[in-house]
Amino acid sequence: MTSEEIQKFNKNKNINNEVVQINFRSRPSLKGLFLQSKDSQELQTKNLWRIVSESNLSSYLKSGDENFSRIFNGVDITRMEVVKPS
Repeated sequence: MTSEEIQKFNKNKNINNEVVQINFRSRPSLKGLFLQSKDSQELQTKNLWRIVSESNLSSYLKSGDENFSRIFNGVDITRMEVVKPS
């Protein structure tokens, strides 16, 4: 996906602090949270996205430490959808 498509998804779905199912071309899908960090604007210009995976989500929410996130390339993302809370 392009950076614009991902930004549009984030804005239209208003996914602040919502878990998203993210499918990739060449890797298994994951559920995660898109982060807005101090380097977000710079990363977005390169179509890179800071995402906290579901497995690290509770640790991130407790500490707020961005080191629980990983950076993913938007080109590898094929589909995204907001996960409904259970």
